[in-house]
Amino acid sequence: MSDLRKGSSLAPPPSSSPIQPSLTPRVAGFRGTLGRSITLMKPVTWFAPAWAFLCGAIASGGLSWSAEPIFLLALGILMAGPILCGLSQVINDYCDRDVDAINEPHRLIPSGQVSLRHVYILTLILTWIGTSVALLLGGEVALYVGLGLICALAYSLKPVRAKRNGWFGNSLVGISYEGLAWMAGHAAFAALTTQSFLIAMLYSLGAHGIMTVNDFKSMSGDTRMGLRSIPVQYGKVVAARMVVITMGVAQIGVIALLFFWGHPIAASVVALLLIAQSVPNVRFIRDPEHNEVFFNATAIMLFVWGMMAAAIGLAA
Repeated sequence: MSDLRKGSSLAPPPSSSPIQPSLTPRVAGFRGTLGRSITLMKPVTWFAPAWAFLCGAIASGGLSWSAEPIFLLALGILMAGPILCGLSQVINDYCDRDVDAINEPHRLIPSGQVSLRHVYILTLILTWIGTSVALLLGGEVALYVGLGLICALAYSLKPVRAKRNGWFGNSLVGISYEGLAWMAGHAAFAALTTQSFLIAMLYSLGAHGIMTVNDFKSMSGDTRMGLRSIPVQYGKVVAARMVVITMGVAQIGVIALLFFWGHPIAASVVALLLIAQSVPNVRFIRDPEHNEVFFNATAIMLFVWGMMAAAIGLAA
């Protein structure tokens, strides 16, 4: 999972000049336009909502290996990941263009590699495709997509601009990337159940902690820009503990509910995956800034596999 605010952590450092063109040669024509559009949509962020949609679809119990369900599943994953998540990234970069012109002038919009006209057209295309697929998957799916788009706008756009506070911003991202995507996946194949809804909300809570992981490497920049991320508000050590506790509480809630509902195997798998997170958790708390990559590759990946185990348990 990746924070909407920063995009890829591999971006080059900002220049001291107001705006400088990218050192990468600009490819002309349709190929270049498509490439810049995909870069603006940040593919690294697509996994989380696509995976949540898949887990929700599995939890519904309505999937089968016949052609139509597989086709609808592929459409839903495309909608949740590349289309709607990509759209949220475009909106965020558009809203950040003035700040990026000062702090990160190499990015696509402030550097002039992508024009505002390009952004407007891309936004319209993604919105049209996303809503069309959502309506094809059903009215309830379209409802969750609409709520997700509202979350994306509230995250980036003034006067709300929830990204300015880690509690509000991370909550919106967690709900839209995990909860709403999970519920949309379930609703695409069967009526949403209370059990699936509660599991989706718990994983949204866990995603709030995961979103904080992306904030440690940019504390100084967030402080200058007035973004009150969780690490900025509470410091590295306390914030790292909050990440681990939030993710742990969410998974403990999932384990308890699965046991209560009569799914002991799924509950045990999630519990084992939670126990396996102990080592990366300790390492992350000791030095969150330098262990972010390790934590993402271990603890968060185990968290993600727990989502699948819970979904399979609900479908059983």
